[in-house]
Amino acid sequence: MNKKIVYTDEPMGKLKVINDFLPPPEQLVLKEDNVKVTIALKKSSVEFFKKTAREQHTSYQKMIRELVDWYATHYEKTKSA
Repeated sequence: MNKKIVYTDEPMGKLKVINDFLPPPEQLVLKEDNVKVTIALKKSSVEFFKKTAREQHTSYQKMIRELVDWYATHYEKTKSA
């Protein structure tokens, strides 16, 4: 990785300018309405999510939230079908 890159002044061929297709930063972070809840879970379940979250380098609360969101979305679709 310490090898120095040497650039040369060679022709690059035909270039084409493309329009900026990337969204602005404010569109990258989707904000959703969240509701804070208090819930009692089994100790073993919370320990499972904490352990798994550490292994995945994420938050155990985020994992639980994603699981609940996935469950609700999945069964909302099957109910309306």
